[in-house]
Parts: sequence; structure tokens; C-alpha cells
Amino acid sequence: MTIRTQRNRRTFSLLLLACLAVSLFSVAYPIYVIRPFRHQGPSELALALTVARFKAVITLVAALAAIAALIGYWRAQPNRWKRALQIAGAVMAVALAFLARVNVYELMFHPLAHASFTPAQDVKLDTAEKVIAVRIGSDARAYPIRVMSYHHLLNDTLGGVAIVATY
Repeated sequence: MTIRTQRNRRTFSLLLLACLAVSLFSVAYPIYVIRPFRHQGPSELALALTVARFKAVITLVAALAAIAALIGYWRAQPNRWKRALQIAGAVMAVALAFLARVNVYELMFHPLAHASFTPAQDVKLDTAEKVIAVRIGSDARAYPIRVMSYHHLLNDTLGGVAIVATY
């Protein structure tokens, strides 16, 4: 085995690891930052939104580079087990490219289909708990922000009027 072959294998391995790291960051960072009940600083939120905006392109380029690294490594490495590790890495990069096209917020946040309500005197809320309060005539409801932040929409009827509470 020549030094050049070893260097090629190392280069292809590092390229594959870099592709995986960039793809994982592109998919995971926006989810980490833009989750409910977490402080979001302006700079990290701006970065998360920028990454989310370009993650489809970034992960596609990373997946193609990972496949190219796999092909180069395959030619330089005769050991099948080491080739298998590179295949697994390339498959993960391609899988992350597909995951980047899924809108996880649609999976995380979905309308609350069947809300249940409790009389106000029976509810135990934190003193700092925030609610969305709606009053129509003599009927009133309060929707806790903690619940609404996971669903964002709640279809309800209050005082005979169909409403949508949203947060």
C-alpha cells in the first residue's frame, strides 16, 4: 500500500464525515432552535431560519459529495468491512437529504382535534401560566398557551359561534 493510497482513503473519509456533519447540522439545528418553550435569541433564530431556508440545497450537495467520496474510497480500499462503513455513511447523508425535504413543523404542530374542557374552578394552572381568553356573550373559554404552542390551532364552538383559537 502506498502513502498516496492511504492519503486518498483518509481524504475520502474526512470528506464523507464533513458531508455528514453539514447535513446533520442543516437538519437538526433549525429543529433545535425553533422549538416551543425555549428562549430564542435574535442571532440564533436568524441563523436557524437561514439554515432552514437553504437546507434542501445544502444536504443535496452534501449527499452528492458523500457519494463521490464513497466511490473514491471504494477504489482505494480493498477491505470490505471498511467499505461497508463508508456505504453506511453515504446512505446516512442521502437519508438526511431526504429528511431535509420533510417539514417537521407540520408533523410537530397539528390542530387539536378533540379538545376537552374543565370548569374554571377545577383548573389548576401555574400562577405564571398564560392563556388565550375568548368571550362571546356570557360564554368564555381559556386556552393555555402551553397546550396551544404544540397545536397552534383549535376549532371550537363558543356561544353557538364557530371559532378557531390560534397561537
